[in-house]
Amino acid sequence: MRSGTYWAVTTVVVGECAVGGAMDLLRMPPFYPMMIDLGYPSYLATILGLAKLAAAVVLLAPRLPRLKEWAYAGVLINMTGAAASNAAEHVYSGMIAPAAFAVLALASWAIRPGSRRL
Repeated sequence: MRSGTYWAVTTVVVGECAVGGAMDLLRMPPFYPMMIDLGYPSYLATILGLAKLAAAVVLLAPRLPRLKEWAYAGVLINMTGAAASNAAEHVYSGMIAPAAFAVLALASWAIRPGSRRL
């Protein structure tokens, strides 16, 4: 049961990383225009896109427990940063999705199997 929950939650997190990373690299809406509207430089999309794709690969790969810790940290920093940036600009509706993905990433990290822990 716990393993099934882990994989269900982790699949959503990995999917967001993969799709979001590709969309960042391709500078696609809605994320890229939102990032620019928040005042971030356009090159940040390339940095975030590559980091999200790397996180997706690492979270799915077997073993690599230290890299998984870094991947989870990166996802949480990205998502909480996105939520905080929207809050700072009073775009409260823009906080919902990144906050939800941050919670899912934290849940995936908390219930991961022993083989995926440091």
